[in-house]
Parts: sequence; structure tokens; C-alpha cells
Amino acid sequence: MKNPPIRCALLTAALLALTACGSGGGGGAEKVTLTYRLWDDQQKAGYEKVMAAFEKANPGIDVEIELLPYDQYWTKLTADAVAGTAPDVFWMTPTQFPEYVTKGVLAPVQVDTAKYHQTVVGSFTYEGKLYGVPKDWGIVGLLYNKDLFKQAGVEMPDKLTWAADGSGTLLDTARKLTVDEAGKHPGEPGFDAAKVKTYGFASWNHYQTQWMNWVASNGGKLVDKPFGKYTFNDPASVQALQFGVDLVNKHHVSPPATQTNPPTGKVTDMFKAGKIAMFPANNALLPFVAPESSFEVGVAMMPEGPAGRAVNLNGLAEAVYAKSDHPEEAMKLAQYLGTQEPQKMMADGGYVFPALNGLSQGYVDYWKAKNVDVTPFAEEAEGTTFPLPITTGFTGFETKLNQIFNEMYLGELTPKAAADQAVAEGNATVK
Repeated sequence: MKNPPIRCALLTAALLALTACGSGGGGGAEKVTLTYRLWDDQQKAGYEKVMAAFEKANPGIDVEIELLPYDQYWTKLTADAVAGTAPDVFWMTPTQFPEYVTKGVLAPVQVDTAKYHQTVVGSFTYEGKLYGVPKDWGIVGLLYNKDLFKQAGVEMPDKLTWAADGSGTLLDTARKLTVDEAGKHPGEPGFDAAKVKTYGFASWNHYQTQWMNWVASNGGKLVDKPFGKYTFNDPASVQALQFGVDLVNKHHVSPPATQTNPPTGKVTDMFKAGKIAMFPANNALLPFVAPESSFEVGVAMMPEGPAGRAVNLNGLAEAVYAKSDHPEEAMKLAQYLGTQEPQKMMADGGYVFPALNGLSQGYVDYWKAKNVDVTPFAEEAEGTTFPLPITTGFTGFETKLNQIFNEMYLGELTPKAAADQAVAEGNATVK
């Protein structure tokens, strides 16, 4: 599952103008053509095989795959929904879901929800109904540079832990892997934080892979309930935010925010260049990191916080357009995509962890053949996981959230002030 940072706000005002018109035409042709829209060019290759299998089993239906770059995907989907010409089946994310489901764009679907990962099911449930066939999930884990560990003579602990006071194996390990140009480590006399050669950890302003995981692992809450209000300015959340910032500005085991803050942050490039030892990342980043790295990439589970390990699991769904000209055929396609054959094809091709339970091994085996053991990702998914905030307005709020938290990571705002401001801004967008 490719899930890049969301950079475009929904045209909410346009969605409010949705009319009851359909996607035009209809026609009486014997053969029905469905449009299936996605944004991932790598997955498109897998879906061409999937659609060929579907068409063979359903000779009366043709499927046209439409690929749009992610930056254009949501703007075009909104415009198409307003015009009544949206694709019959298309990919949906948890953060965009509230805007579309509350405007009547999505059709409810009928599947056996018990067969799928429950975090994905919950991400696309509204008023007791499921509005998307669970497609896949990506989860945040810890990529690490095995060569840097070997050079430093450091073993990856069996379990990484953290606490707000700096205790735990995460910070201890990160210190050993952080070295300045003179060979000094943080805490040693003469260590120069302005001349660090290699950082032990990457802590930066990225909500999915960073601070939201600290908050959940410290007992904080992002929202009070699905389609509810933001609450990450409570004491446990603020304490967790402070920890993430301290890794940068107090403990000096992570690059300064001047190098990492979005939208121009260079953390991924720094990891690929061998300048960062431990890098929290969604498994969807593997195809873009592993082949370009000159070192052996390891995978570990995210650190456990005071409240245990809680990790973001971001699922996608196959959404059906509520005003499709071919509702029966569109639903047939979406339901097929949620079955074992297509989900196993995508897993075995190394594209995604499938949402359908029991099929992860194909994805694991694919990456094992490329010398990357992704088992820790799969093990995390069996523990405590949470979705990105599912509430209206997030896509419009995201830019402001990043602006506020950029200042926090720079040390210009305290975590308490940043959280209070962000929660107030965010809740003003919730409808």
C-alpha cells in the first residue's frame, strides 16, 4: 500500500454541492465497462493481473484501470463526484473517508467483516455500516541499518522501550549509534551536537510514523471517538510529544528539525545515505528504500512505551461509487477484490499486506527473497493498532497541523502550547 503524506485538501465546498445526478448515459450495451481508479503505478501492474482474472470469470464485464498521481487523485475524485462522473470503484483512505461518506458519495458494502483486520474494518465504518471492502494495510515499524549496528558493535535489543524520562533501551541504543566527527557520543565530554556524523534515530514531524505512535504508546488519545473531536493535548499526549522533541533537541540522537521538517525534510534520503541508524517507517516505503540502500536493511518492531506498544495501521478500502451507472457490476468487482484470490496475488507479489486475514505470509516470503525480514511488521499488526484520525476536516487541517508541529520540533513552541493550538484548530474543522 502506497500511502504518501496527504498534500491536498478536499474541495469540501464542492462536495457540499453534490447533486443527485448519475454518471451519465447508461446505455443498453451487452458488455459493461467499469472504471477502477488507483494512484500507485507499482500496484497497477499487480491489478492488471487481478482484473484479467475477474474479467475471465465475468465475461460480461470489462474493467479499465485508471492511474492518477496521488497529488491529483483527490482533487480529480472530488470534481468527478460533483459532476456525477466518479469512477465505479476506487481506492479510499481513512483520512479522506469521512468527507466522502458524509456527503453520500460511497455505497455501503456487504462482506463478512470478521475475515478482515479489524482496524481496517473500523476505519471504513459509519453509523454501523461498512462503506468500503477492506483492501490492505500498511503498518509502522522500525527500519534499521544493520551495517551501522555492526560497525558500532551494537546489538538490536530484543525489545526497544521508551519512557518520557529518557529511560529504556531505545534512547540507550540511539546514543551508542550517534557519533560526531571526532568519534564522540552524546553524553561524553567534548561531544559536538553541531557536527554529528551519524544519528542513532530519526525523530521528526511526521504524524503517521512518529508522534501519533508516541501518544498512543503513552496512553494518550488522538480523538475521543470516530467522527469526534481531537484530544491529543491531554497530559499523557503532551508528555509523549515532549519525548519525541527531546530526542532531537535534548538528547541529540536525531537530526535537527531544520533538516527534517516537512514539506522539504530529507529523512528518507539521510537513511538511504547511511546517516541514520534507526528509521520508523510504514512498510509501504520498503520498495523505495531497500533497493536504493547500499547496506543491509533490518526491520524491528516499534518501541514499547509506558502503556505498551501501540502502532499506526493504515488500511485502504475498495470504495463503490453510490451513483455508478452499473451498481450491481461495481459491487461485484469490489466484493471480488476482497476475496482470497486477488488479495493473495497482491500479497505474493510483494505489493501489500492484504486486509484479508491469513494471507500475510506471501508478502513476508516475497521480501525474504530480497533479504529483508518483514515478520516484525506482521507481528505488530496482531497487537494494539490504531488508525489515523477518522473525523471530518482532517485533510484541510493537516497543513496547519504540520505548521504548528514544525515550530514544536524547532523548539519555538512547547509541546503543550503546540498541542493546545493544534487541537483548537483541528476541532474548528470538525463538522
